[in-house]
Amino acid sequence: MNKRADTSVSLHPLIAERWSPRAFDNNALIPGEDLAAIFEAARWAPSAFNAQPWKFVIGLRGDEKFTEISSVLSDFNKQWAPFASALVLVNALTLREDGKTNPTALYDTGLSVSLLTVEANHRGYDVHQMSGFDNAAAKSKFALDDGAEPVACLAIGKRTSPDSLSDEIKAREIAPRTRKALSEIVNITW
Repeated sequence: MNKRADTSVSLHPLIAERWSPRAFDNNALIPGEDLAAIFEAARWAPSAFNAQPWKFVIGLRGDEKFTEISSVLSDFNKQWAPFASALVLVNALTLREDGKTNPTALYDTGLSVSLLTVEANHRGYDVHQMSGFDNAAAKSKFALDDGAEPVACLAIGKRTSPDSLSDEIKAREIAPRTRKALSEIVNITW
């Protein structure tokens, strides 16, 4: 199933065809080379003062980290995310090395996840970003550095038929994609 974006101008296919499916093939694996490339793309994201204020906890289906990340997901996300090949806890490092607050940590971490997503899509994987997880449980379950703030969980894997989902989740999966009009987010005209 493809859900190409209905854009106002032509975009690169990696952007126009990117979406966040919930139907993942629970038999698909991510080879180490692909996984390394996905996180190498994240590593090379721009960041203020080259601080690179992000840290990822990665779990592959079947390993302990995957189970631990699954356990902090919301009940809704627990219904579909564990079928992905990998689950990732994304953390923003909100303190600089000198102990001062890094005001761009969340922005920079988002850039990192964005490039990770593009590289994953380029390699034939889909990424679904989730805000539905227990932040406090994630903090207590994983040994995170001081100032590390869990900001999202990611499911990464190969897309499969939405028929594999419950009726409630399938309805969301097959619904048309929508976005605000460009004029609602940009205050100039061209």
